[in-house]
Amino acid sequence: MNFIQKINRGLLVAILPLAFTACKKDQKDSSTAPTQQSTIIVENVLKSQPLVESGTFQGSGSPALILPGQATSIQFSAAKGEAISFATMYGWSNDLFFAPASPGIQVYDNSGNPIEGDVSAQIKLWDNGTRINQKPSANVSHPGTADVKNITEVNGTDAQGNSYLPASKLVKATLKYKGNSVFTLTLENTSGGTANETPLSPGVWSVSYIVGGTLQSPNPLYTAGQPTANGLTNIAEAGDNTPLAAYIESITGIFTPLSPVLVVVYNGIDNPIYKTGELDRNQGLTPLAQKGNADTLAAYLKGKPGIKAVYVLSAPNTKVLLPVIGSQPGGVVSQQLTIGQGDRIAIATMYGFSNDWFFATTGNGVDATQKGDISGSIQLYDDGTAINQFPGAGITQFNLAGTPLKESQPITAVPNPNTFTTLPGISNIIKVTLK
Repeated sequence: MNFIQKINRGLLVAILPLAFTACKKDQKDSSTAPTQQSTIIVENVLKSQPLVESGTFQGSGSPALILPGQATSIQFSAAKGEAISFATMYGWSNDLFFAPASPGIQVYDNSGNPIEGDVSAQIKLWDNGTRINQKPSANVSHPGTADVKNITEVNGTDAQGNSYLPASKLVKATLKYKGNSVFTLTLENTSGGTANETPLSPGVWSVSYIVGGTLQSPNPLYTAGQPTANGLTNIAEAGDNTPLAAYIESITGIFTPLSPVLVVVYNGIDNPIYKTGELDRNQGLTPLAQKGNADTLAAYLKGKPGIKAVYVLSAPNTKVLLPVIGSQPGGVVSQQLTIGQGDRIAIATMYGFSNDWFFATTGNGVDATQKGDISGSIQLYDDGTAINQFPGAGITQFNLAGTPLKESQPITAVPNPNTFTTLPGISNIIKVTLK
C-alpha cells in the first residue's frame, strides 16, 4: 500500500491557501561601476512524508496489554481536517482489530472548534481476513487456520457467525483538548463482564498531513475492502505492533511548501530583511513569515538607500515551491541578477506549514559575486509575531485555514530539535545556488 499519493500539482495548488501573490520588482543601481551577470536558483528539495505524527501505545503491565478496566492515552497535535487513527488487536480472537473508520477520528467540528468527550461511536471492529475466526474467547487457538480475504468490518457477526457487541461497548475513546492544537485521546478497555471480554494489544496511531483540503494519507493503517498490508497482520493476529510501527515511522516526517522567495541585492548596508535579537521591524516581514506574502516587504524595500534590486520569485504554475512528493520533483525558481563588487544578496521565504517561521540568509547576507551552492548560509528563523504550534498540525496556522495568534518576541533561530519535532538539515529542505 503506497500512502504517498500521486498529486496533480495544478489541482493541488489551486486549492492551497498558500497561493501567494507574486511580483517582480527591479530597481537598478545608477552607479557606473563594472557589473556582471549572475543567476540565483532556489529549490525546495525536501523529500516530503504524508504523516505529520505517529507512534505506539500499550498497557502498563508485562506483557503490555490493556486489560479490562485499564486505559492508555495518546497525545498528539492536529490542524482542522486532520484526524487520528489507531489500531489494536481484539486479543481473544484470531485476527480481529479495533480501529476507527479511515481516515480516523475527527478532532475539530466544521467551525474549527475542538471536539471533546466520548467519541467511542467512531470505533469499529475489523476482520483482518488472514485467519478463519473461531468463537472469541481466551481459548482461541493461535494462529489458527489461514485465510485470504480483504479487510471487512465486523458488524454484529463475523463471517463464521460469531456474535459481537458494538465496538463502542468494548472500547471507550475520549478526547480532551489541552490547548494550542494539542489533544489527548484516552482508550479504555470496557469489555469486562461482557460476552466479548478481551484484552487489547499494544497498538499504533497516526495523524496525516492535510494539504489544500486533501489528506496525504487518507488510509494510514488499513484500507477497508483491500488486503492487509505493512505489518497490520502482526497486530491483528499476535498483538505485535513492531512491524507496523516501523512502517508508519518511515512515512512520518516533514511536509512543507516554501512561499514565493524574496531576493534583495544591496550594497553598503546591513541585511535589510531582519536582524536576530530584534523585534520584527513592521516593514512587511510579518506577512511573509505568517502568510507567505513577500509583496509588502518588497514594496517597502524598493528605492530605499543601499537597495539595488528587489525580486519576488514564484514557481511556474504553482506559485509556491512544493516539496518532493513521491516521484515528483520539488519546486524551483530562478532569477538573473546584475551585480557589482561589494554587492550582497539576502533572501527570505516562509516555512509554509508553520505559524511564523521563515528561511533567510544569515548575518549580513552573502557576497553576490561568489558562485556555487550557498545553502550553508541559510537558517530557519522564528519571527516572534505568532504563537508556535506543531508545524503542519496547528489550528491557527494561516496556510491550514487558521488565524495566527499574536505574540511579540525577538527574532530567533529555530532550534533543532525544537519543542515540537526534529527537522531535516536545512540543506535537505532548501537549496540555494549562485551561477
